[in-house]
Amino acid sequence: MRARHGLQGLLRGLRRIEPTSGDLRAPVADPELLLRVLCHEFRTPISTLTSLTRALADEHRELSGTDRRAITALARDQAAHLQSLLRDATAGTGALAPAPAPEPTVALAGILREAAALVPVGRRRVRATRSAGSCPVPAGRTRQVLVNLVENALRHGPSQGQVGLYATVRGPGLSMLVTDEGRVDDALLAALRRPVPAPGMSGLGLWIVRQLVAVDGGTLRAHRLQPRGAALEVLLPVR
Repeated sequence: MRARHGLQGLLRGLRRIEPTSGDLRAPVADPELLLRVLCHEFRTPISTLTSLTRALADEHRELSGTDRRAITALARDQAAHLQSLLRDATAGTGALAPAPAPEPTVALAGILREAAALVPVGRRRVRATRSAGSCPVPAGRTRQVLVNLVENALRHGPSQGQVGLYATVRGPGLSMLVTDEGRVDDALLAALRRPVPAPGMSGLGLWIVRQLVAVDGGTLRAHRLQPRGAALEVLLPVR
């Protein structure tokens, strides 16, 4: 994926929203919260697999070889994620925080292609600088974060709006943006500030993303795009 001039223009057009996040509290052994997290995390891979199989079955949608490979890889990884969630549910553990063992790293470019496969071609915008695409990132956590954010953009943005994935290296950090043509509202800001998840499912996905990003020393920020649109930016230290 090659960078275009539009990527730098997009980055210059960001308006960071303050405060972007509150202090996260360490997950606790709360059975009710564990159940809510598991339900939320089951929803993402199930809806992802539904979208992917629908795309493969759509005779009116021409898929390139690259798209088919990305869809296949993402379907495989989401099936593996479902299996790990089932193991967590059976054991009554996990789900709120990743396993402490070091996670394998992969180049970001492959994960960007997989996450982008969720978005119909005509609504998709994907750009990454060469240095960002080659950055090693934790495979499972980064995939889970980007898939969750893309699903969030598809769910809450305009039904036919553009969804973008952008990545660049800025100083000592890797910046990954997921954009849509919606808006930054009070509910989104509250979800980014909240140190513990609210009751119910509202905002739970963003809280889970913040937990995952924090494991790697990163942050999640919200930005308003000009002239319109919203962006969620994941900043990770470059490994």
